[in-house]
Amino acid sequence: MQPLIIAAIAFVGTHFLLSHPLRAPLVRGLGERGFSALYSLVALATFAWLVVQYRAAPARPPLWPVDDVLWAIVTVVMLVASILFMGSLIKNPALPNRNLATHSLASPGAAAKAPPEVPSQAKGVFAVTRHPMMWAFALWGFCHIAVMPTLANIILCAAIIILALCGASLQDRKKRQLQPQTWLLWEAKTSYWPFAAIAQGRARFGGFRPHDWAGGVVIWLAATWAHIPAAHIAAGIWRWL
Repeated sequence: MQPLIIAAIAFVGTHFLLSHPLRAPLVRGLGERGFSALYSLVALATFAWLVVQYRAAPARPPLWPVDDVLWAIVTVVMLVASILFMGSLIKNPALPNRNLATHSLASPGAAAKAPPEVPSQAKGVFAVTRHPMMWAFALWGFCHIAVMPTLANIILCAAIIILALCGASLQDRKKRQLQPQTWLLWEAKTSYWPFAAIAQGRARFGGFRPHDWAGGVVIWLAATWAHIPAAHIAAGIWRWL
């Protein structure tokens, strides 16, 4: 399993290095487009390496039994993850703002003077968590570990989980630097951990947009059905249909 572990470390490590300590000097040297091209190339290369090593890993028996009860739980959680993911694609303040990042490199005070880019109130998926996309990826990882508990799959999914959850925390830190005024206000209305802001009374559950629900259900149905032709495994509700 050592080659798989090394590939997983490279995949996660290069993401963190390029997204944070190396980003500013590389953008200055390569420009925003050059940096984006390099980032994409490294991400694709390390992910391909990870997949190759995953497929080459020796077969191991599952670490625990998987029954219909566990499948049912995972199916519901994946629906939640799909809704979080679809809801994160529109008006997500945590997504990188290329213009703001570029301006802040040219003028250190540009970020502080930038207009607010966060909603006045957390609604829908953003009331659930400040990082719905990252938590969607993390939930995907936890669910796939639960129903496919082999060592190779745990390593692969753990890499995705670490990248998502640690990346979300680092996103917060970067946003505090780029938008110190508006992001702190957004953090006060939202939470890193799912449902924490709702439980603490800082946000209210509700306000989901049509594309959150509808898009989430569509991607959930399509992705779980795709397991049948792609992996010859009936996942989601297709296990019982």
